[in-house]
Amino acid sequence: MALILIRSDNQKKILNALADLERHAKLHIKGKPKKLPPKLADEVLERILKQKLRTKSKWAVMVQVEEDITQSIMQVKKIHPPAHLIVLSNEYEDYSHLKITFKNLPPFKGYYSLKSK
Repeated sequence: MALILIRSDNQKKILNALADLERHAKLHIKGKPKKLPPKLADEVLERILKQKLRTKSKWAVMVQVEEDITQSIMQVKKIHPPAHLIVLSNEYEDYSHLKITFKNLPPFKGYYSLKSK
């Protein structure tokens, strides 16, 4: 399973990016997307990129997908969603903390998977 962080300046772009993950990247979202504080998402990304961000996000969501990290990265590289997607691997120092935090985050409302279970 992989964790994917999605950040954007509005909720509509987040919803479109989630739909793109399923439709175009053919990834299977496990459970419900979780709302992440945008400031935390920006801090994580700054640590990954090792530089300051030009723009701050106003919305951030984290999802778990059933596919492994490598497959998730390869599939996400093929799509062009309207939001910034980051596949978090266990190589990043924030990975274990975010994996634990994910369980306690509030659900992101407004997204419903079109895929039948």
